[in-house]
Formats: sequence, C-alpha cells, structure tokens
Amino acid sequence: MSEPVSETVFRGQDLPPAQRWEAWRQMAIASHETSEITTEHTADFDATLRVLGLGAVHVSTLTCPSLGSNRTSRLIRQSDPELYHLTFARRGSIAMDHADRQVVQGEGVLTLSTTSRPYRAQVAPGRDGVANRFTLVQALLPRALLPVPADAADRLLGVPLPAHDGPGALFAQCVDRLAADTTSYAPAQAARLGGVILGLAASLLGHHLDTDHVPSADSRTRRDTLTVRVHAFIEQHLGDPGLGPDLIAAAHHISVRSLHRLFQGQGTTVGAVVRRHRLERARQDLADPALNTRPVHAIAARCGFPRPADFTRSFRTAYGLPPRDYRRLAQGHGPGTPR
Repeated sequence: MSEPVSETVFRGQDLPPAQRWEAWRQMAIASHETSEITTEHTADFDATLRVLGLGAVHVSTLTCPSLGSNRTSRLIRQSDPELYHLTFARRGSIAMDHADRQVVQGEGVLTLSTTSRPYRAQVAPGRDGVANRFTLVQALLPRALLPVPADAADRLLGVPLPAHDGPGALFAQCVDRLAADTTSYAPAQAARLGGVILGLAASLLGHHLDTDHVPSADSRTRRDTLTVRVHAFIEQHLGDPGLGPDLIAAAHHISVRSLHRLFQGQGTTVGAVVRRHRLERARQDLADPALNTRPVHAIAARCGFPRPADFTRSFRTAYGLPPRDYRRLAQGHGPGTPR
C-alpha cells in the first residue's frame, strides 16, 4: 500500500504546561526550518500547530501567543531546506526584516520569504477580543519546484502582496481551506493538490512581477514573467495535438525565434518542455485511483501522446518503468508498492 499522507498536529492542551513550549519549538523546527525562536510565554505556551503534507508542498497553520523567530546566516550554512514560504496572518500581524526589506504584515496581506536568506520576524496577537492569540497560515514551497525563475521570485521577497482580490485572494482562499480541512487525502490526491498550490503561487508571483509592485522591473522581469505564462499555457493545452512553437508563440504575441531564445537561456528547448509537462501529467493521472478504469492509451492521448508506442517509450525513458507497471506500483498493487 502507498504511504499515508503526512499530517502532524500539536495541541498545547494535550501536554502539561511546563512541557508545551519545548515540545512545540522542536516540532516547529522539525517541520519548517531551524531558527532561534523566543517567547515570553514559556511557562504556559498555549499553542496549536498543524502541518499537512501535499506531496512536496506543505501547508501549516499556527495559533500561538506572541513570539520571535530569527534565522541567521550561521543556521543557513548548517542546514537549508531551500523553501519559499508564502504566508498570511489570519489574525494578528507579523513584523519581518528580510532581504533588505522591513514589512509589517497584517491581515489580508501575503508575504514571500525564503529559508535561504536570513530573516528576523516578530508575531503579535490581534485585537479582536481573542486573548493573546495570533494565527498564521503558510505554504511551504520547494524552490526547485516553483515554476518561477529564482532570481525573479527573489525580487518579491518581503514585498506585501494583497490577498483580498485577484491571484492573491485565490491563493489565500485555497491554502486557508486546506489548512482548515481535516480530510485525509489519498497520496495521489495530495500530490495533485500540492501541484495546484504551486501553480497558484506561480500565477500570483507572475502577476506581481508584471506590475509596479517590484521596484526593479526591467527586461529580465518581463522575460521571467513571460516564462511563467508560457509554462501555464502549456499546462492548459497538453491535449492539443497542435501544441508546439508556432501555437505557443502566437498565443503570447512573440516570434517563434524569440520563444526558442527564451528556452535556450534555460538550457532546454520548447519541445523538451512540452514533453516534460505531458509526461508529468500522465504520471499523475496513472497514479490517481479515481482514474483507475481509464485505459493507459486514453490517458496518453489526453496528455498529447496519440501513439501508444511513442508514449510507452518516452515514459519508460523518463521514469524507468512502462506506464502499466508504474500504475500498479503507484497505486500499491504491484510487488513492493506502486499500479
């Protein structure tokens, strides 16, 4: 059988008051990253923390008294999970010093940060009558999987991003719903939800990279924003047999030559990117129990592979197994694990 979706929950009230602070601190470090965490409430630290694993993406919810967190260059050298955090306060505020920016983040604002740069943060409870409580919701996104060039995303570090409308509202609502949901997701469902979170994060960052929110908007910013949009377009048109350089370039009002140059700068080609997206979508569909009755050739065609033999060859090259064997293993019906 496949491994269950990871979910870790801490409730301070489950422990004696004297044990709560250290137990919570250790869990926060283990599930996020190493930092120096301090609070004035060590004697009776009444807090909760839930961390939901969605494949490589994690969503966490924290309710706690006021506290401070400091991630130093020394701690980064010792260990770096290389994550982006997209964070918003459901109640209270966060004051953060990060990437040469100081921001006070209240309710209705998202902030991007990274474990790969030092930060200093202080959270404070809200003034809504809930005594001494602060609530934070956070998406933990692997830097390597976020389909936005790192140098582009880094220009948004510490920049307040509105969460009350547009892409910010869509992202915040989705993450907030997942954070509050107690549903136990199947592994394939969880991985797909993690992919949705990554896609929404990419749309949010791409939107702000194309506006005046970024202090140094230049040709590099426009190139990075175009890259995000091209990847999103490919994802939306995988089943189109005509998906290729001509169609993609026309949809983005650029020349085919410019499109090729865009991907040459990333050490790849348009065809390779389209094939990678198609194979990854097919892999996700093969692992999804809800699609178990759909024939492999139908999944291949839906992902843009009209010839089964070509699909089988490409899939084996990419993942080391034929599609049918991968399906058996991924759904826990084969020797050892995945169908």
